[in-house]
Formats: sequence, C-alpha cells, structure tokens
Amino acid sequence: MFDLVAGFCHSQILLALVELDIPATLLAAPATAEALARRAAVPPERMRILLRGGIAIGLLRERRGLYGLTRRGAALTGVPGLAGMIAHHRVLYRDLADPVAFFRGETETELAAFWPYVFGAGAAQDPETAQTYSRLMADSQVLVAEDTLAAVPLAGITRLMDVGGGTGAFLAAVAVRWPEVALSLFDLPAVVPAARARFDLAGLGDRLMIHPGSFRDDPLPAGADAISLVRVLYDHSDDTVRALLRAVHAALPPGGRLIVSEPMTGGADPQRAGDAYFALYCLAMRTGRARSAVEISELLRAAGFCAIATPRPARPFITSVVTAVKSD
Repeated sequence: MFDLVAGFCHSQILLALVELDIPATLLAAPATAEALARRAAVPPERMRILLRGGIAIGLLRERRGLYGLTRRGAALTGVPGLAGMIAHHRVLYRDLADPVAFFRGETETELAAFWPYVFGAGAAQDPETAQTYSRLMADSQVLVAEDTLAAVPLAGITRLMDVGGGTGAFLAAVAVRWPEVALSLFDLPAVVPAARARFDLAGLGDRLMIHPGSFRDDPLPAGADAISLVRVLYDHSDDTVRALLRAVHAALPPGGRLIVSEPMTGGADPQRAGDAYFALYCLAMRTGRARSAVEISELLRAAGFCAIATPRPARPFITSVVTAVKSD
C-alpha cells in the first residue's frame, strides 16, 4: 500500500531528473551533487535529496561522492522517445490533480487539447500543433514498431497502407525489415509532409505513396492488400471505430489483412498498463478508450472480418496486437 501512496512522489522524482537533463549529463561522466546542482540551478541540499531519491527508485548510483546511472537509468537516454514521453506527462498529471472531479467528468483536460486530431481534421489544422503531437508519436513509435513486426510477419503482402500513420515512423521500420513491401500512408494533410521528408531523407521516397485525408470525412483509398492501424483505435469512440473498421473492410480486397496494434486493457483480468494507466490516459483525451483484445476482436467481427488472432504480446505496456482477414 505504501508504494501506491508514494507512487506520485516517485514519478515526480523521475520527471525532475528528466527535465533537469541529469541522465544525459551522467551518461557523459559521473558527477558530484554540487556540480549537478550548479548546472541545474538547484540548491545543493535539494539536489542531494533528488539524487538520493533517484537512487531509491533504481535510476542512479553513488560511489565516493560521484553519481552515475544504473542500467535502468541509462534507458532514459537510450530508449527512443522515452524522455520526451516522460516530460509530456506533466500534462496528464495536471489533468489528474483532482481525481474525483476527473472521474466524475467535471474537468476540462489539457490532453484533449494536446491531441486535437481525435475531434476531426478541422481540429488539427494548425501545423505547429500537428508537428508537436506527431513528433511525440514518432519518437515513441520505435518500440511499438519493433514489437508489432515481431508479432506479425508481413510475408506475402504486396502493399501495406498505414492509416493514421503520422510521420511514417512505423512504415519506416517496415521499409527496413520488409524491403519488398510497397508502402502507403493515409493521414491528415497537416501531418503527412513530415512523412514525405522522413522517407526522402532515408532515400526511400520511391517506396512511399501518400494519401492526405481524414478517415472521419474521406473514404480510404483502395490498392493495399494489408492495412495497419497503429495506436489509432484507442484514440476514438466506439462509433468512430466502427465506422473506421467498416471503411478498412471496404478498402481491402478479399483475403486482405488488417493489423491493429496498440496498448490494450486486460478485459476480464485487469492489468496495470492497460487498466491503471492507458484507460486513464484515454479518459483524459475525452473521446477514446482503451479496449481489450476481446473487445477489439468483437468490433472486427462486426465489421465483417474473420480469422481473428491475438498474438501473445512481448511487452503489453508497449503494445498488443490483433490481426484479422477480410473473407474471400
């Protein structure tokens, strides 16, 4: 019980370490508390408390007055997008400041403004806002792509279209792992220029076909024999998801494959990642919700899909996968 009570303090120690850039500093070389305090403009006695807290939660170590990173602490600089996602949680923490009001639905959450695309294309036309959320999604997409592609072989697929594919981070991973697969990306007009830039920079521009549009307002283009929805469904209401899955079904040829990859709840067996974190995050976004693999499977079946499968997730806190096929 004490760990639950102290959990917020632990998260704030982590957030302070990241925002003060202490992991990156210590990755270069161990340092004293005094040196770190000067660099971060934090009083030395307060810096020592922060550093000791970092030791207590397993991120830092201390030897002869010099502080360094543990293996877990080194992940803060080595895992793509992790530090950015941790810093982003300031927004979620503010939304949860009054948990009773939050669960009653009485708060105007900041996360809903941070992820405007869930309300439709018109809400996400500002290029600066689009760039902010796209960068955060792209930075954290590396691990999601890794686990998704480990769970779902793409052998036999001619063209994969990633719907809601943002800056193309997932498709870039596909391009490396499956060089024979042609790639298409469908997302909002304010977002897709970054995908073109990513592929052109990597010398893969001829592999990518881009379709600007909103799946809430525009039909999905045909031509792909597989479609991926990576961290898309949990952003949206059941009605929007049903409409999207019908559109995906219509766009696929007979025998076409659908790949759904996103964090999921535990269903009848609630889990920490899905039920005690992602479910709350989605509540703060105000339009979507985290679903179990069983719920997603039922939605797929209702849209006309068959051969539904749920590969065992390697890291459920990163993503889980459900696949399906359009019947012949």
